[in-house]
Amino acid sequence: MELYLIRHGIAEDKDLGIKDEERSLTKEGRQKTEKVAQKLVKLGLNFDLILTSPLVRARQTADILIAEKLSSQLEESSHLAHDGEISSWLKDWLEPRNYSQNTQLALVGHEPDLTNWAEILISGEVKESLVLKKAGMIGIKLPETGSPLGRSQMFWLTSPKYLL
Repeated sequence: MELYLIRHGIAEDKDLGIKDEERSLTKEGRQKTEKVAQKLVKLGLNFDLILTSPLVRARQTADILIAEKLSSQLEESSHLAHDGEISSWLKDWLEPRNYSQNTQLALVGHEPDLTNWAEILISGEVKESLVLKKAGMIGIKLPETGSPLGRSQMFWLTSPKYLL
C-alpha cells in the first residue's frame, strides 16, 4: 500500500483573528494547489481514497484534488487534525478496512503531524529531519505484512516548486 501525505496549501495567516480550524486557503494557496494537483494528474497519480483533516484549509485542499479527478472518494478523519496519533489512525481506521497491497491513499493534513507520521513509519521515531512545504507531498510504501511502524519506505518527497 502507498500512502501519500499531502500538506494543505497556503492558508490565511494565524494573526488575522480567525479560529485555527476555520482558516481558509488564500487565493495564492488555491492557485498553487490547483497547479500541483494538475501536475499529479499528468504524472498519472490516482488515489483510491483521499482522507482529509476536518479543518477548513485541509478540506479545501482535498476538494481541489477531487475536482482535478485525482480520486472520486473523499472522507474526513479527526485523526488528521492537529496532534493526531498515527498509532490511533492505524488501529481505528486503517487496520479495520483491510485494503489491498496496491491501494493508494492520500492523507491531507498539517505540519508537523505529517512529517512526524512519515518518520514514525520509516524509522519508528520522530527525528524532525523531514520538511514538508505547503502543498508538498511525501510518498510512503507500507510493508505487505506486519506493523508498518519503522518498517515503511519513503519513495517520494516533493516540494511544490518541483511540481510547478
